Amino acid sequence: MSAWPEVLTAKSENRHEIKLAGAAISKRISESGLDKNVFQLLHLNLLNISDTCLTSIPDDIKRLVNLQSLLLFGNKLESFNENITSLSKLKVLDLSRNQIKSIPDSLNNMKELTSINFSSNVIENLPKIVDLPNLITVDISNNKLAIFPDVETANLPHLTDLKLKGNVIEEIPSYVARSLPSLKNFDIGDNQLKTIPGEVANMTKIKELNLKGNKLSDKRLMKLVDQCRTKQVLDYIREHCPKVDQNQPATGKGKGKKGKKQEEPVTEDNVCDLCHSMRILHVEDDVLRVKIIESEVGAVRPYILCCIITQLHFTEALFKKFIQLQTKLHDTVCDKRNVATIATHDLNKIAPGDLVYTAKAPTQLTLTPLSRLQPCTGEQLFHRLTAEAEALRKEKKRNVFSGIHKYLYLLEGKPKYPCLQDASGKVISFPPITNSEDTKMSHESKNMLVEVTSHASLGACKTVLNKLLQECLLLGIGDDAQEAADYHTLVVQQVKVVDPEGNLKSVYPSRTDCVYEDSPNVKVYRMPKK
Repeated sequence: MSAWPEVLTAKSENRHEIKLAGAAISKRISESGLDKNVFQLLHLNLLNISDTCLTSIPDDIKRLVNLQSLLLFGNKLESFNENITSLSKLKVLDLSRNQIKSIPDSLNNMKELTSINFSSNVIENLPKIVDLPNLITVDISNNKLAIFPDVETANLPHLTDLKLKGNVIEEIPSYVARSLPSLKNFDIGDNQLKTIPGEVANMTKIKELNLKGNKLSDKRLMKLVDQCRTKQVLDYIREHCPKVDQNQPATGKGKGKKGKKQEEPVTEDNVCDLCHSMRILHVEDDVLRVKIIESEVGAVRPYILCCIITQLHFTEALFKKFIQLQTKLHDTVCDKRNVATIATHDLNKIAPGDLVYTAKAPTQLTLTPLSRLQPCTGEQLFHRLTAEAEALRKEKKRNVFSGIHKYLYLLEGKPKYPCLQDASGKVISFPPITNSEDTKMSHESKNMLVEVTSHASLGACKTVLNKLLQECLLLGIGDDAQEAADYHTLVVQQVKVVDPEGNLKSVYPSRTDCVYEDSPNVKVYRMPKK
């Protein structure tokens, strides 16, 4: 069989990425099978075979020893080819939306894995997890797991996101707090839990805990789970749910959590002069809100959080460092925009009134992109950037795209594009691609709206914003250049996200945000409501 054109192109141009997806590829596979020549591309870093009729992965997958990302979602795979576990450099493994029933023990051999997605399969059992030291996110939602994954003796120091929603798990093990010390986002909704062990309250870094959709015997807890935030749920579990392991130390309110001193309300006169100080202002009625249209963005990019940084004091040099900071965060904590995207706006350039976060058809979304003079539709911008990216790649003789162009795949094939509109209906942000030139920041900006969106989780937005605010504080963008000091100050205004009826969905920063336990020289002061 002659090689497919996509494979020939990847080989001739020495590309490090190849995508074989959709109906046309599926038709070829059904007629003559997958082109085996793809396994001759030994330099590949990313292989994406998705949304096809593929039923099995050839053993030759083991030849692709340089793979870092293997995306096989939305196929008809019935088994996990164990040769995948010999790919020692693999960091991202996505086998979601297939028909896989089991995962081999050799998964533990993949020490470089940072992200696992086995969601929407028919998995009944998982191997005992032993040592995956770099793992950050695990999604095994919508499977047939009856037993919580065995992580009792696992080495998972960096696991922050665990999604087990939509299984038939009956019990959370008491060791969960000990075994998952870094867990921040824990989704075990829509399972068969009847009780919650008190040890869950020992998970001190948890920001988002979802227990909804379980048949909890404690009716008051069930009501809290449905109506309240994670902090109130954890407080109730701490006080009312018995511990299974009575030898575990209590972590009640009287013990005084590490970092609690950061959250004490103070007046303006009490701010410490011997530390970096972040002052969080309570949200007031006259502060803009963000109205989220979940029916539109739910299937595209459903999560958004915002806040306002006031009293900015940029110099041209400091502003340049601030722009460099955003780029660094997009590459690190945002995982090259795969997890979340940051956008910043000059607040004084935004029309008064509430913002609206929604999604529009590519032909209906219109904005003036950053550094461009004329408005265009989302569709026009996507095609223009795609053409520019290809031309630039060939001109520079590169194997991969660079700059904003490397993020285009995040929108490829989407029927609607997410956008943030001001009160007049003007689009000021088109995540994850660009902001509007109309609200562009400059070294003269005094007040800044910060927007973070994600397709992954609300917890991801919080993690990014927490890091951004900390870095902005340490950079000194809130300090008057005439009053140079060893320690900096940053003033942050809370912003609410509400539904179209005005019901609160989230507020940032909340009392559980901006807790910098590892930075004793950073103090966070939550200013009392006036």
